[in-house]
Amino acid sequence: MIVAAVSGVSDVNGAANVTLIRGADLVAAPWKNGGGVTREVAAFPARQPGDAPGDFMWRVSVADVAQAGPFSRFDGVDRTLALLSGAGMLLDEMDGASVVKTHALTQQLDIARFDGEARIDARLVDGATRDFNLMVRRDVARGEVEVWRAGAQLRALDGDVVLLFCASGAITVTLMGGDAQARKLDSGDTLRIDAADALACTLTDDGADDGAVLAVRIRYTR
Repeated sequence: MIVAAVSGVSDVNGAANVTLIRGADLVAAPWKNGGGVTREVAAFPARQPGDAPGDFMWRVSVADVAQAGPFSRFDGVDRTLALLSGAGMLLDEMDGASVVKTHALTQQLDIARFDGEARIDARLVDGATRDFNLMVRRDVARGEVEVWRAGAQLRALDGDVVLLFCASGAITVTLMGGDAQARKLDSGDTLRIDAADALACTLTDDGADDGAVLAVRIRYTR
């Protein structure tokens, strides 16, 4: 288990807006091409049934990829993928019939970053995989994903929105300042913190040595 002590998060009332999102409550939506399913973790604006796939400023989701094939294009969107489980994927960035770059996701929590308008063909290394997906519309926001592990030093993270996704193990997150409540995250759970303008966090391990967090920082540019 990792214990994360987070400080410096506040809104105008002295407390950040904190939401605990349980992975077990996420709803799986099948892809139109039958290649997998996606579970949306969070998005802004909050999405409604019938919204077009690209109707967001940012979106975080977890996808189960069952077969090789092309990725959907999202013009104007910056994408970040992290491998959560499985043997992995090779993402071929195509120009016509030529591969101009291959993004390799072959180890747990490997990260790939690419433009949403790029033509991407995915190859599975050995069977189905699960990945974490951040999409940010670049004309209105910037997004970053970092891997936090046990033993990390104090980290400062500025953002309008911060999401702490438990990628493996069990994690206890303690928010200091206006909200001192400790929250335990199991694998697949997410802590969303809005108005987290100056977030600092330390990670400690009780000896299990299996916990990892994907820390997402989103900053609006207009």
